Amino acid sequence: MLAPRLSQQIQFILEIDKLKLVLRQTLLTDGSRQENSAEHSWHLAVMAIALSEYAATPIHVNRAIFMVLLHDLVEIDAGDTFCYDAQANQNKAEREAEAADRLFGLLPADQSREFRAIWEEFETGETADAQFAKALDCLQPLLHNWQTQGGTWRIHQVQRSQVLRRMQAVKVALPALWGMVEQIIDEAVELGYLRSQDLE
Repeated sequence: MLAPRLSQQIQFILEIDKLKLVLRQTLLTDGSRQENSAEHSWHLAVMAIALSEYAATPIHVNRAIFMVLLHDLVEIDAGDTFCYDAQANQNKAEREAEAADRLFGLLPADQSREFRAIWEEFETGETADAQFAKALDCLQPLLHNWQTQGGTWRIHQVQRSQVLRRMQAVKVALPALWGMVEQIIDEAVELGYLRSQDLE
């Protein structure tokens, strides 16, 4: 028999394995398949370490890592919502809040409060750590779409203006990388990976 606290923790650990089953729109960089949300979260955690020096203001890297590892757990229940799908995004917050109630509620009360607070900090995006984490969450798919010759941009006929709006998080939290982002977007339009604003 496991102690009650450990039993709750193990139940949570087993439950979050389901994140590996949640497919995102983003393709792997070799274009072979869609990435899953667990792979995405891992990628962001490594990015947080590698790119922390470019943060606009000092951040707590470990806290940002904590955020990116937790931020998509709610997709186990709520599913992945494509950032350019206006209709699906209308009730995203409600679906994800319900999922957070259930998933973090599996943990012992103290950890449940801690994990939920970290998740909410990411969602509100008001702290420097959260803004940095959110910027990474936007930057990673941009890099994947660039590497896959337009990837999901082409599939969904995404426009330059939509990507620029999405990338504002990078401009705020990682301004040193903004020039790279603009260059990628401009080249993507030139190469036909991304629709230009002229087609709106």
